[in-house]
Amino acid sequence: MTTTPEPTVDKNLDAACAAVAGEISRTDSKAALLLAFNGAVLAGLATIAGRDLPTATKAVGALAVLALGAAAVLLLLVVRPALRGDDRASFPYWARLTDDHTVRATMHSDTRAARIRVLSAIAVGKFRGLRLAIDCTLAALALLALAAMVALL
Repeated sequence: MTTTPEPTVDKNLDAACAAVAGEISRTDSKAALLLAFNGAVLAGLATIAGRDLPTATKAVGALAVLALGAAAVLLLLVVRPALRGDDRASFPYWARLTDDHTVRATMHSDTRAARIRVLSAIAVGKFRGLRLAIDCTLAALALLALAAMVALL
């Protein structure tokens, strides 16, 4: 059995922490862009809400609005901060500590592996929510295309 030298492990743990934190930042950026897009589409739809449109167009449009609303909720959940703090390796945990001595005591152990595990779980949850929100947005766009075709008939 071969063992990995400690400097390599340290380097890999640091790289993994940075990579997972970067992925979380990327999901938050993507979610913000999609929230702006969905908000713009909803604002555009609000401008035509009072127009006299065929009932079928209104019905399909309403479904599109519901899909966009669901996507917006999912995106808000993606950017919602995770403040569990039960991992002993993150700022929500450290914020609950009572004094400087307790904070210093937690710094004597290497918590990078626990941090990687917790951050990875957060990142996976964010990516799942982002993926579902994109699916809802795509469904809404398809419904809006259908509503436009129905309006032209």
